[in-house]
Amino acid sequence: MSTTAPRPAVVTDFSLVTGLSRTRKPLQRRMSAMAGMYADQRAAERLAEEDVLVYEFFDMGVPQSSGEVAYGTSITYPGKVGDEYFMTKGHFHSVLDTAEIYYCLRGRGLMMMENPEGDVQWQEFTPGQGVYVPGRYAHRSINTSPDEPLITFFAFPGHAGHDYGTIESKGFRKIVVERDGAPAVVDNPKWAR
Repeated sequence: MSTTAPRPAVVTDFSLVTGLSRTRKPLQRRMSAMAGMYADQRAAERLAEEDVLVYEFFDMGVPQSSGEVAYGTSITYPGKVGDEYFMTKGHFHSVLDTAEIYYCLRGRGLMMMENPEGDVQWQEFTPGQGVYVPGRYAHRSINTSPDEPLITFFAFPGHAGHDYGTIESKGFRKIVVERDGAPAVVDNPKWAR
């Protein structure tokens, strides 16, 4: 017989159309917090003056411990910095071997992934498609639509944690830019070895 007190179920709300929650407050990333992440620094600085909202996400408040599943929604807005599409900051998990799943609810874009050894992968997001991010891979969502938000549902182990610092200091090896009216994956001119 277990002596552990029962834990209550967690009930959350979010729209499958907008990704928004009526009861949770979003965590927002504006251009002022993202300017250094883009290759075209001058264009990023101009948008930082306007402090454009690049993306927001809703953490549904599940305990950050082993055995739990953290989840929420992420909304990456349409836009570009120079010719580079709006994106999330991107992160590794603090517990490097933990994976994450993203399910596209609306919009289109790419999931960029990279491991510490230098393997780079990307997968397309379209509505109804899930992208599994393996453990050991940093990942970021990139909105390639000119006029529609990229809305995803995500879930990962509660104890995984987030390491944003590595990406802030090094960046990703590849970036996604518009070339001839379509997304193209190219080498990041700012990538630090």
